[in-house]
Amino acid sequence: MELHQIRYFLALCAELNFTRAADRCDVAQSSLTRAIKLLETELGGALFHRGRANTHLTSLGERVKPFLARAHGEVQDACREAQDFARARTASLRLGLMRTLAPARSAALVAALRARRPDIDLQVTEAGAEALQERLLAGELDAAIYDLPGLGADVALDRLPLYREPFVAVVHAGHRLARHGAVRLSDLHGEPFLARVHCEHADVIDAARSGVDAPPAFRSDRDEWVLALAAAGLGYALMPAENVHPGTVALALADPAIAREIALVTLRGGKSPAVGALVHEAMRLCHRAAPVPDVAADAGLLVEAR
Repeated sequence: MELHQIRYFLALCAELNFTRAADRCDVAQSSLTRAIKLLETELGGALFHRGRANTHLTSLGERVKPFLARAHGEVQDACREAQDFARARTASLRLGLMRTLAPARSAALVAALRARRPDIDLQVTEAGAEALQERLLAGELDAAIYDLPGLGADVALDRLPLYREPFVAVVHAGHRLARHGAVRLSDLHGEPFLARVHCEHADVIDAARSGVDAPPAFRSDRDEWVLALAAAGLGYALMPAENVHPGTVALALADPAIAREIALVTLRGGKSPAVGALVHEAMRLCHRAAPVPDVAADAGLLVEAR
């Protein structure tokens, strides 16, 4: 017994007409008739009473119909599962990361995904938050991790909050405030400010610094340069807590407090198996992860001592 014979039999059961059943299966009527005869020979009896206007199932046909229908359904289900498995094994995932993210958390997510799904071809790119969102909406990325304040939630996007990260004031180890538990921006009035250009939170930071001091003494689009100058004692910087490098001191901001909300962002609607696996691992890590350290509690400690 072959699968196409079962398919022809079920089509004939539905149509009770050899011509219509052949059309339904997109085969010649002679091919369908021959397949039904071979099936009847194998099963040992007629499956249909043939008449010009009254083709109908015999008692044997009625008896075997549910078994053959179930067998055909199970084969179709098995084929779909095999196809899904094959697609998943060759799945690719284009993940965008906001360039100002510290690597530890993102690396943990990528490592967890690779451990569970080593078959996924993972491609990671870095860009600014606005560029990531544009590429996501354009279909150039499958998922992205970023924070984009002030733009609101896009109706085409799903956001899974991952963690909240406070901003800190970064100074050199010999700074007059290095051992303070927390600082206000007004405590840094008049000191050179080291700014990062193209920062997603530039408006928030500028508003917080309004009236505190003069324009920035230095600007760079690289955190490494800003932090290196802070470590050299050439000014202070405002950075996400997890981006602070050894050789500098991170001071909690008591007034005003600034923070960013990092989220995994995906297109709304049906998600590919690869994106689904990423979301699953992100949710699992969120449930397991310890809270972000309270920078205020550790403020004033040298980063290398943390």
